[in-house]
Amino acid sequence: MSVKHAISRGVELGRSVIQLGLLKPAGRLAAKFRGERLRQPARTVQPQTFLPVRYRYFRMSLRGLAAQLQSGGFRRFGGSGSPRNRAVFLAFGLGVGLIEQQLDDDRRSAATCQDIQAVFTKKYCSPLKSFTSGYKLEDYVIGKQIGKGSNAAVYEAAAPFAVPRDRESDRCSLNDQPSEDGEVANGSLRSPSSSLCIYPLAVKMMWNFGAGSSSEAILRSMSQELVPAGPLAMKQEKEEQIALNGYFGEVPKRVSAHPNVIRVFRAFTADVPLLPGAQEEYPDVLPARLNPEGLGNNRTLFLVMKNYPCTLRQYLEVNVPSRREGSLMVLQLLEGVDHLYRQGIAHRDLKSDNVLLEFDSEGCPRLVITDFGCCLAQSDSSLQLPFNTMWVNRGGNSCLMAPEVVTAVPGQGVVINYSKADAWAVGAISYEIFGQANPFYGAGGLDSRNFQEIQLPALPACVSADMQLVVKLLLRRNPNKRPSARVAANMLHLSLWGRRALANQDSAGMKKLADWLLWRSAVVLLRGYGPSGSSVEVELQRCFLSNLDLEDLRLAVSFLMYGREQGRASIMSR
Repeated sequence: MSVKHAISRGVELGRSVIQLGLLKPAGRLAAKFRGERLRQPARTVQPQTFLPVRYRYFRMSLRGLAAQLQSGGFRRFGGSGSPRNRAVFLAFGLGVGLIEQQLDDDRRSAATCQDIQAVFTKKYCSPLKSFTSGYKLEDYVIGKQIGKGSNAAVYEAAAPFAVPRDRESDRCSLNDQPSEDGEVANGSLRSPSSSLCIYPLAVKMMWNFGAGSSSEAILRSMSQELVPAGPLAMKQEKEEQIALNGYFGEVPKRVSAHPNVIRVFRAFTADVPLLPGAQEEYPDVLPARLNPEGLGNNRTLFLVMKNYPCTLRQYLEVNVPSRREGSLMVLQLLEGVDHLYRQGIAHRDLKSDNVLLEFDSEGCPRLVITDFGCCLAQSDSSLQLPFNTMWVNRGGNSCLMAPEVVTAVPGQGVVINYSKADAWAVGAISYEIFGQANPFYGAGGLDSRNFQEIQLPALPACVSADMQLVVKLLLRRNPNKRPSARVAANMLHLSLWGRRALANQDSAGMKKLADWLLWRSAVVLLRGYGPSGSSVEVELQRCFLSNLDLEDLRLAVSFLMYGREQGRASIMSR
């Protein structure tokens, strides 16, 4: 809408104020200001269903003014018909016309976001979907141990029904991943990529100390591990009618599939076997029938998932990602955290050890969040945990606990809000991704309970200003001033692929950005999937487009514009 059109519309609405304000009911006047018909046709979507929340203020203001115009004082005041009074009404009409222009722009932008979101919203399917096997330990060939934590051991595995790993997609394993100067990194953290082809799966054996040996007791005690399980992961257990009780006696939520969240293909209980290295690596957790001095129970939970070359921490020990790769890796973590948040799940133990890594067909690292043993997955999706006693579990890894979590004091009515806690942890992990020590680790590290934001170390100079801004915002102490994972992810998407759209962008007007979204959607649709599967960049852009929200996008633009203005001001002051 042009300025001339807005002025014309303002004049028209100014006349409406005088005519309808003095003669018609207040409700009809408010409806006229909103551009609504007095009789809404059937199935018409009301503006408030998709317009930004802030316009509620304008609607309420118009209703209030219309009511005042009905009062005797305004009627007498307007009845004089003086030029001054007519100018007041005309000015008000012009203001409403400009508001209507913004409303129309945002209505179109919101509709564009919804249309794009509908196109890219799809479900990710398990590669074992069409198979009915794999619910017994005997169905698998177990290889060597590839990982061990505080509550489980992980072994590589193979099965005749598993989808074979494509060698081409595994060509960039940790052993032969080139560095930025073209040289191959020294050292080997995992077996060659051919091992992943032979053993495409990983079996995680939980350690069972106190849950008993019945399947029901085991599944009830370890229900949080089942949050990333697929719909067919426990088919056999369901047929046996085993009741699952999760956190506080509630059935745990299940997270839907996402490229940056681990997928558990199968979950079942079985007798603890004597696997390779068990007597040397974890003798104390074995049952007495395998080790007379062992403390473990006879049965435990087994989880089957994809086999990944290494963890994020192992990769970063021998590699420093490039500037763009680092940004893509942080973005993947944010997309994974946002997906969990939308499902009403908080991981609560996010660290580089709990992120798995593989490489796409182009050699770009793909990150996957794993290990949900400490997650909060209540059925009400509130992400709020009553904290009335110190015995309530706040989660794992106290070093990377968000300030609002670690400083919480138990008491009557106290609740811990985890809605932005995982996003804070991503900000801390970002330092590791860009080649620096995590500022919250070590004896001399910062303490999330009392650190000041000014104490945070600077990221390397090679890191983009937008990336530095995102990390700084994610590590804000006050969660109310901290962006959500979705807003932070939007900032990185715009920084990586929408720089032209941000040039001379007005945070109030989104038309230019909406045009860019349509163009970006066409590009992503045309790229589709390559012969070796989807690349990390395509997956990220699909995630972005499938979660479009006008207000989140506007907030991301505002943060970026503010950061760039601050950067320019800093340069000018030197």
